[in-house]
Amino acid sequence: MLDKRALRREIAAQKRALSPAQIEAASADLTAQLLAHPLFRAARSLYAYLSYNQEVRTAAILRRAQQDGKRVAVPKVFGDEMKFLWLDDLSAVAPGAYNIPEPVADGPEADDETALVLMPGLAFDPEGHRCGYGGGFYDKYLAAHPKHVTLALCYGFQMFSHLDTDAFDIPVQYVISAPVEEEKV
Repeated sequence: MLDKRALRREIAAQKRALSPAQIEAASADLTAQLLAHPLFRAARSLYAYLSYNQEVRTAAILRRAQQDGKRVAVPKVFGDEMKFLWLDDLSAVAPGAYNIPEPVADGPEADDETALVLMPGLAFDPEGHRCGYGGGFYDKYLAAHPKHVTLALCYGFQMFSHLDTDAFDIPVQYVISAPVEEEKV
């Protein structure tokens, strides 16, 4: 098993190799799977990341959640802490910490402890173990807010049979993956 640093490098390289068409196709597949999922249908609120670089695209999911009457919140980093903020206007975002899109406003803080949380990450396994980007923001947030149901969307190459994790790593409850189709030349 690769150590976390090597794993992060390997997955980052595979993600950088994706074409925009591959990202959009896999994201559309994952969006359809999520929208049909009972957890998404039952959720009153959705806490989701704003996709960055080659991450699974979340804009269509956020728009659909709002169309379905759900409240949407996205993360914003304040120093070494991440908070989810309600985002009613999906265009009111700008590059923030680590150049990742986040709300322009500093509030209001989201307060639905039963919201479904979409988890980003670089690698996952069937038990829900996750290798994140290394900041520990989601682990810290979930340790302080343990009632959330968590779900991750990932490309097929991000699924591993087993990941070694640290004691503070909080597993994801559900992982949905989709294969990345080969480019048609």
